[in-house]
Amino acid sequence: MEHYDAAIIGFGTAGRALGAALADAGQTVAVVERSDAMFGGACVNNACIPTKALVQSARLSAAEGGSIVQQEQRYEAAVEHMDRIRKRARERNYRSLADRDCVSIIMGEASFSGPLQLTVTSDEGERTLSADRVFIDSGSTPKLPPIPGIDSPRVHTSSSLIDVRTLPRQLIIIGGGFVGLEFASLYADFGAQVTVLQRGPAILEGEDDQIAHAVHASLEERDIEIVCNAEVERIDDEHDQVLVHVRVGERRDERDGESALGENAPSGIEDEGEGESGTTSSRDLRLPAHAVLVATGRAPNTDGLNLDAAGIARNERGGIAVDEHLRTSAPNVWALGDVTDGPQFTYLSYDDFRIVRDDVLGDGLRTTENRGAIPRCTFVHPPFARIGITEREAREAGFTVRTATLPAANISQASILQDETGLMKVVVDAESDLVLGMDLFCEDAQELVNLVKIVMDARIPATALRDAVFTHPSMTEAFNNLIAALGDPS
Repeated sequence: MEHYDAAIIGFGTAGRALGAALADAGQTVAVVERSDAMFGGACVNNACIPTKALVQSARLSAAEGGSIVQQEQRYEAAVEHMDRIRKRARERNYRSLADRDCVSIIMGEASFSGPLQLTVTSDEGERTLSADRVFIDSGSTPKLPPIPGIDSPRVHTSSSLIDVRTLPRQLIIIGGGFVGLEFASLYADFGAQVTVLQRGPAILEGEDDQIAHAVHASLEERDIEIVCNAEVERIDDEHDQVLVHVRVGERRDERDGESALGENAPSGIEDEGEGESGTTSSRDLRLPAHAVLVATGRAPNTDGLNLDAAGIARNERGGIAVDEHLRTSAPNVWALGDVTDGPQFTYLSYDDFRIVRDDVLGDGLRTTENRGAIPRCTFVHPPFARIGITEREAREAGFTVRTATLPAANISQASILQDETGLMKVVVDAESDLVLGMDLFCEDAQELVNLVKIVMDARIPATALRDAVFTHPSMTEAFNNLIAALGDPS
């Protein structure tokens, strides 16, 4: 049996960084990875980096315009450009561990055969490892709902769609969450006809109502069709396309009392009949498409790990249960990243690495409880970023709040960047003048939200953003006017 100081399951963001830190501390490390296409994890290979490369190319293509044939050519070039970027990133990640003498990269499927023992299975057979400590960074995988026909080769997850070299002129997206909307935006920028099917009564249901409406309206203005209360019943292959059969309920949207479907069915959809009359009606529709993206969430990769053999408990969501130091129920075993089924962000996975490194090599003071407010950004066009809590959540928590909004059209830099879409909204505690949350649906939102994190974590009063001297022209200086719109603190 091979023995190491540390064994890491998964070559993701957290696992790679932790392997390097442990090796630098003089420990022998085994990193087990089942796919040579996943060195660096999902972020590098099929998530953050490649998708944002496509988003940028899509925006440039939309600005250039032209025929659908020209857009298709630019899309093909964009996929090739994306592929070059991720191959370079994958190689850098691989070399960062492979070039260290005390690190062994072992290819295969890892499973626990006992406490602190692993069996690694590959085409070459089995290897048995033991380690003083084990770290699980096996990530997550897209969840596929049980829809007949979902195994069609024209049905994709976010991981596989970006490898399609030919632009799907008609794209249907099942799921109106952050991933679905981001893909809707980028493929629409490439000239595709995009329809989003949202099972619930509205997209972005957990977000601030004003912001959610603004994002919805912006997407529809770009000819992205959004169908709410949509239940996909089956998917049929039809020659060079698919037909998605959908039951659409026409219920009232609680936000504004309007019909969630509206008077007209999306274009290109054949109506198979009307439902019974009453307060709730439905219609059966068929949507043709060249490709379907299923964006209905992700599940932690725990299947096959044989966690019970090591005494590792799961949480109520099916991920690996951990404490604030990311320790599992088994001694000397930690879990990091998406496998815990917490918020699935690469930057949180990296912070998981820092927490575990501090627990193993440092003073153990860093935990999941003290990493402050967590920013996030969805790269629609323009991007939508959020941090903290919404106005509704703040009031429900008992805060007396002051709120203000600022249209992006009132920001000089937005005009210079030629996109005045969107708005900013801030929620401030009226008693302390501290920022409780902020929504940023505007250009450069992905950068602005990081400044707000510093303000919130440091408990800097909102008036500091009002009175700060920022460069001009910039999107940042809009914070002056946004906070000034709150009026003077009482």
